[in-house]
Amino acid sequence: MPADRRTFDIHCVTKWSKLDTDWEGVPVTELMSKVELLPGASHVLVVAEQGFAANLPLADFPAGDNLLAYGFGGAPLERRHGSPLRLVVPHLYFWRSVKWVRGLRFLDHDEPGFWERNGYHMYGDPWKEERFRGD
Repeated sequence: MPADRRTFDIHCVTKWSKLDTDWEGVPVTELMSKVELLPGASHVLVVAEQGFAANLPLADFPAGDNLLAYGFGGAPLERRHGSPLRLVVPHLYFWRSVKWVRGLRFLDHDEPGFWERNGYHMYGDPWKEERFRGD
């Protein structure tokens, strides 16, 4: 699939940010142009290794600059940072940028991922400081 290089600011739920990070990968919009969704699909659960997953409203999955990344900083993505494939969702907290992506489940409902089941916010907008459930 066509690849792209993009620069993002990333924001962690623990209140740090890293500006101007460089990523390489397949734009989520490219992937979604090949997917035919069933009627009623409203969310995607991004499934990763070791039981990790994150939920996203389907409208947010292909939004903006989201990328299925395999490179960072001009080099292949390191294993500890998500190799071979990491979702990058710069408009939400970085826990949404799932490491070690293994699959996608398109759902007709919202289903909490790993961090959401453990008290994190169901959405995670850094500009609204949506860190934990109840924020």
